[in-house]
Amino acid sequence: MNAPDAQSSYRGAWLGILFPVAFLSVLGLLILMSAGTNRADPYFIVSKQSVWLCIALCAGIVATFVDIDLLKRLSIPIAAITVILLILVLIPHVGKEVNGSRRWLEIGPIVAQPSDLAKFALIIFLSSYLYDNQRKIKNFFSGLFKPLIIVGLFCVPIILEPDYGTCFLCGLVGLILIFLAGAKISQIIAVFAPLGAIFCILIYLNPVRMTRIMSFLDVEGTKAEGSYQLYQAIVAFGSGGIFGSGIGRGRQQLSFLPEAHTDFVFAIVGEELGIFTTLSVVLAFAILFFVTIASLRKAPNLFEFSLATGAVMMIILQALFNMCVVTGLMPTKGISLPFISYGGSNLVAMFAFTGLILNCLRRWSKPTQIKIGEL
Repeated sequence: MNAPDAQSSYRGAWLGILFPVAFLSVLGLLILMSAGTNRADPYFIVSKQSVWLCIALCAGIVATFVDIDLLKRLSIPIAAITVILLILVLIPHVGKEVNGSRRWLEIGPIVAQPSDLAKFALIIFLSSYLYDNQRKIKNFFSGLFKPLIIVGLFCVPIILEPDYGTCFLCGLVGLILIFLAGAKISQIIAVFAPLGAIFCILIYLNPVRMTRIMSFLDVEGTKAEGSYQLYQAIVAFGSGGIFGSGIGRGRQQLSFLPEAHTDFVFAIVGEELGIFTTLSVVLAFAILFFVTIASLRKAPNLFEFSLATGAVMMIILQALFNMCVVTGLMPTKGISLPFISYGGSNLVAMFAFTGLILNCLRRWSKPTQIKIGEL
C-alpha cells in the first residue's frame, strides 16, 4: 500500500472510531438531561456528567498521544498503584460503601471506582508480559499460569468488593488476550473449567446474586420484587415503539425505573427515542468494533496488538453485557453502558481505551524507515 492509500485508510479508521464515540457521548448527555427533569435541580446530573466528559476527553487525548513504549515501561508501577487502590477500597472507612458494595474511593468532591482504572492497568500489564514472554507462551507455567496470576491480582480484590460483573469482564478479556497470544486452547479450557466452577459457587453462596438469577428466570412472576427493574425496562422498550415518546417525555424515568440514568439508561433510550435510535446505538458499537478489528493486521508486535485488542474488547463486551441485561437476555447486573451511562470514572476509562486504540492506529500508519546499513 502506497503512502496516500495508507493515510486515507488511516483517516477512515480514525473517523470510524471517533464518530461512534462522539454520537454515543452526545446521546448520553441528551438522555441524562432528560433523566433530570423530575429532580429538584434538573441540570444536576447532566452538568456533573459534562464535567466528567471534559476530564474524559483530556484522558482520551493523553492516551492518544502518549508514547506507547513509555506505557510499556510503566506497566508494573501502574499495576502496583492500581492494586493498592483496589485494596484501599476494601478497608472500612476508607472505601465508600453503597448498597452493600464497597467499590468507591471518595477524595473531596471526586468519587471514583478503582476497578475502572484496573481495566486499563490490566490491559497494559498483561500485554507487556505477553510480549516479553511470547516465545514461552506454549509453556503452561509461563504462558498460562503466570498470566492468570496477573489477571487474578486485579480480579480477586474486585470480586471482594463485591463486583462480579467487572471481575467477569476483566477475567474474560484477560483470557481472550492470553488465547490470542498463542496459549494452548486445551490448557485454557483445563484451567477455565475449575475457575468457572468457583465463580458459579461464589454466586450460589451469595443470596443477592442468586435472587437476581431466580428472578431472571421468572420475570413475570417476580416483577413486583426481584425483577422489578428488568420488567420496567422491558415496558420502556415496548412503550417507545418505532420513534419513541420524545426526549423528556418518558414515564419510566419518573421513579418507575430506579436509577434509570445509570445501568438501565439503554431502556430510556428505547422509550424516548424509539427502536431506530436503539439500533443506532448497537450499530455505533459494531462500527467501533469492526474498524478496530480490521486494523489489527497492521500491528507490528504483540504488545501493540494486545493493547488495541484489549481496549476494544473492554468497551464492546461491557456494552454487550449492559444491553443484554437491560433487554432481559442476562440476569440483572450493575454494569454501565459505555459513553452513555452516568458515571465519571467509567467514562474516563472508556475514553482512555478509545485513545489507546487511536494511538495504535496512529503508530501503525507511519511508514517504517529502514537504513541501508541495518539490512
